[in-house]
Parts: sequence; structure tokens; C-alpha cells
Amino acid sequence: MCAAMFAVMMSVSCGGGHHATDNEEPADKHPAKETGFARGADVSWLTQMEAEGLKFFTPGTQRVEKECMELLRDDCGVNAIRLRVWVNPEDGWNGVEDVVAKAVRAEKLGLRTMIDFHFSDTWADPGKQIMPKAWEDLSYDELKKALAAHVGDVLTALKSAGVTPEWVQVGNETTPGMMHPVGHVDNPEQLTGLFNAGYDAVKAVFPEAKVIAHLDQGNDQWRYDRFFDILRDNGGRYDMIGMSLYPFWVQTEDGSPAGWEKVSDDCIANIAHVKEKYGKPVMICEIGMQWNEAEECKALIDKMMKADVEGVFYWEPQAPSGYNGGYQLGCFDNGAPTVALDPFKEAKTQGIN
Repeated sequence: MCAAMFAVMMSVSCGGGHHATDNEEPADKHPAKETGFARGADVSWLTQMEAEGLKFFTPGTQRVEKECMELLRDDCGVNAIRLRVWVNPEDGWNGVEDVVAKAVRAEKLGLRTMIDFHFSDTWADPGKQIMPKAWEDLSYDELKKALAAHVGDVLTALKSAGVTPEWVQVGNETTPGMMHPVGHVDNPEQLTGLFNAGYDAVKAVFPEAKVIAHLDQGNDQWRYDRFFDILRDNGGRYDMIGMSLYPFWVQTEDGSPAGWEKVSDDCIANIAHVKEKYGKPVMICEIGMQWNEAEECKALIDKMMKADVEGVFYWEPQAPSGYNGGYQLGCFDNGAPTVALDPFKEAKTQGIN
């Protein structure tokens, strides 16, 4: 997600948070996980929201208060949770302890998990791929080792807590590369080397996890050709292509909004293109529209669920309008889900995989 829209994260301590190893239930007591199509939600803000007193409610007039992940599963048809990881976040949110705590909650609810490594101490996206402060003075070879150790440490902590991620992103929206300047797209061999260090670290802990290379603007073929040509030409290893899709940010040449129909059509064409060219499956790792365009968002999600993809993940659906400095692309209204995620719910009800 583009960092330009956010204010600086609030300085709230994670102290006293949930410890994933406390009172763990045996895994066989957890609900069985679904397989097949992923109907996902990134809820990385959730623990911060809870610490700030935000509440979540079932849709309809009854408005029953409910834990957010359970609400998303039961009332919105979500079967997978995505969680971002920052290296050394200043306030603790999205650090390893916070990530493990949220992942354990998802695991207990029978939800599948995607882990999204940002390789930064804060937001990493097309406009901002900042090297973690602790890694700034490392050589390229040392940086590969540090990246691999970080991935290994986080995934080992998850494994020890009884969580088995199904997907792992090596980098977030890495359209311009990662950990600039070392992993910039203008340094294709180093970018690929860093990506492969992450890939190998994932497979060392979870050999069956699907490693995703994730870019923004799934409607823009040029971005995907540039990045995945780099991986192809330099021996890059990955299992799946990840896309973000936010029609809100896409404009025509004259500066007017492109519209969700055109953006989604272009994305579907690009999905077919990259699948044929690179031979990899595709996941929509992030999607969203403005919270007050619920019907249009519902139509977008329904359309993308019918595309040739492995799943669709909504980015922070539970975020209220204006959260954390101006986020407007959630799909809850006054703490309860709108109709935007109804295609997830309908697919669950109909048993569609």
C-alpha cells in the first residue's frame, strides 16, 4: 500500500501484549482450514486498533460486538489473513512479537496465513523502500545474510507458536526493488540475490510455503515485465506473482480517474500476460476502494474473484474512515462491514473453491 497517504504511526507501546506461547491449544482443536481460493484480509493494524479502543460489530441492525478476525470469518466469508512484518519498528507494531500474536489468533480460528516481509523498519512500497537502520552499513553479502536471518527468525517464531504460513511475500510492492540503494531495480543482480536469499530462508523453515514476488498496479503490464524479466534473467526463484489493485490511484493521461471497470479489465489482461510469459500463478495480495463506494467495491471484488487468480486479499478492510492519518479504503462503516465483501460471503455459503 502506498505510504504517502499515511501519517507517522502513533507511538504506542506493544508492552503487555499477547504472548503466542501462552496457553496454547493443541492444533487439532482448531477449526479445519479451507483449501482452494483464498478470500483474504490484511488486518495488520488490528492489535494497534484494539489498543486504541476500536470495536467491531456484526452487520445489520443488531450490531453485536465481535472480535474482528472472527467477524471477518463468520460474517464476511474470509478464510485467510495477511500480516506485514517490519524489521525494527519504533513502536513495536508489526514487529515479530506483534505478528506472532496476530498469527496465532488467526490459526486458532482456522484461518490461513500470508506473511508479508517489508524489509524496512516502516512502510515499504513503490515510493519508499528504505533500508532498515540496523542494516545501513552492511556490505551486500552481509545484507543477504541479515535478510535471511530476519526471515528465518520470524518464521521460526511462527513455527514454534504452531503457525504454518501458506504464503510468504519476499518484499512488499517491490516495483522499484527493495532496500535501496543496494536492491534497486537498476542493480538487477543484487536485487535478485537479495530476493533469492529471502526465498531460500523461507524454504528452509517452511518448504511448502509459496513464495510471492509482489508489485503494485496490477493493471500496468510494463511494471511486471521489467521486474520479472530481472528475476528471470538473473536466476530469481519464486512461486507466485502478487499484485495490488487500487482503482482509486489510477488516472488516465489527462489526469481523470480511470474507473474501476477499466482498471480491472487491464489487470485481468495483465494476469493472462504474466501467467503465459512467466509460467507462475497470480494472487491479488491487496485490493481496495473507498469505504463509501461499497457497491462498486463489491462489483470489483466479484469480478476479480472470477479472474484467473489464486485468491483476493482486501487491505485493512476493518479500518475506519480517516484512520491513522487519512486511510479511506477500508470497507467497514461505523465499525461494521459494508456489502463490499459480500462476494467472499457468497462464495463461502455456496462452497465455491
